[in-house]
Amino acid sequence: MKISSRTLKRAKNRLLARAAQKRVFAGTCRAATVRERWPHSRQSGITLIEMLVVMTIIALFVALVAPSMFKKSDAARITAARAQIHNFQTALGAYKLDTGTFPTAEQGGLQALRVKPSEVNQWAGPYMPQDIPKDPWGHDYAYKYPGDHGDEPDIISYGGDGQAGGEGLNADIVSWKNQ
Repeated sequence: MKISSRTLKRAKNRLLARAAQKRVFAGTCRAATVRERWPHSRQSGITLIEMLVVMTIIALFVALVAPSMFKKSDAARITAARAQIHNFQTALGAYKLDTGTFPTAEQGGLQALRVKPSEVNQWAGPYMPQDIPKDPWGHDYAYKYPGDHGDEPDIISYGGDGQAGGEGLNADIVSWKNQ
């Protein structure tokens, strides 16, 4: 009787399966089969030294990149304040075209761009599509008309500290230097 190679392979696989079952019952299956499948399993994985090296590289990257990101964020706040002051100036120009004058602080200042002052007749607003925003640091814009720097109102963002004067991020952003 001649046995085909296919039959021999099946028999061999059955014997291996039975041997594996015996190891399961003997309680040694897990260790034996892991080593058979992955003979280098002890060498795989990450050591503590490798993990520390990776963490050090990440920390250095963050230490070098984070300050430049914050500087860009601060520059964006200054740019946003200048843009908002320009928007106020545009809306105030439309207000003046309709009423003949700029709103005074007693008439509500910048709020007169949203809400009609009681003593103004030719008001055709609102001149701002949304409520009057705060500056990028969360402070109210200062408004003064008549202004101290020409015929137009003075609009001021007091910067990061919310106080008059200052340097760098705390410097005032003003309408008369915004052009």
